[in-house]
Amino acid sequence: MTENNKQAKATDTKPKGALDTAIFAGGCFWCMVSPFDKLPGIEKVVSGYTGGHVANPTYEEVCTGKTGHTEAVEITFDPEKMPYQKLLQYYWQVTDPTDAMGQFQDRGDQYRPVIYYNSPVQKEAAEKSKQELAESGKFDDPIVTQIEPAQPFYPAEEYHQDFYKKDPLRYAMEEAGGREKFIKEHWDKSFKFLQIP
Repeated sequence: MTENNKQAKATDTKPKGALDTAIFAGGCFWCMVSPFDKLPGIEKVVSGYTGGHVANPTYEEVCTGKTGHTEAVEITFDPEKMPYQKLLQYYWQVTDPTDAMGQFQDRGDQYRPVIYYNSPVQKEAAEKSKQELAESGKFDDPIVTQIEPAQPFYPAEEYHQDFYKKDPLRYAMEEAGGREKFIKEHWDKSFKFLQIP
């Protein structure tokens, strides 16, 4: 067994009761915290930057679209209370998986939708979930959300954390930019995953 295989095996089996992390990019991170923050089994949701080539980037740098980073959220969760597969179902329902160039009113490379996996198990689950969505016929356009290996995650500046609580009016304006309408149009009749179990 190679060293890489040993490492992969070690990440596949987490001790009982151990927390795991999921990293999702789906447009402005201000709007990606609230949907996950309220779910059972979620320990914390951190806004940040990942996927690029610049270490410790600032918000201003990421906004240029030249760092390769996406705005993303790192979700620390208890897999026994909230399985990763269910997190994926939530993710699909709060993003537009058919738009590779941004999300809703947020345009640019830093807003592209990406699922960053941290283990072979997460990769397999994400790919299966994406395929199921594509085959469901829910969308006429192709599912273009990328599935990429996790890279260093850099927490965003403090004023970005829990933004929906700090500035609810500005958050509501962001949501009104198309995300809320899109969710209602595509998922209103099957909102079961978005209801707290």
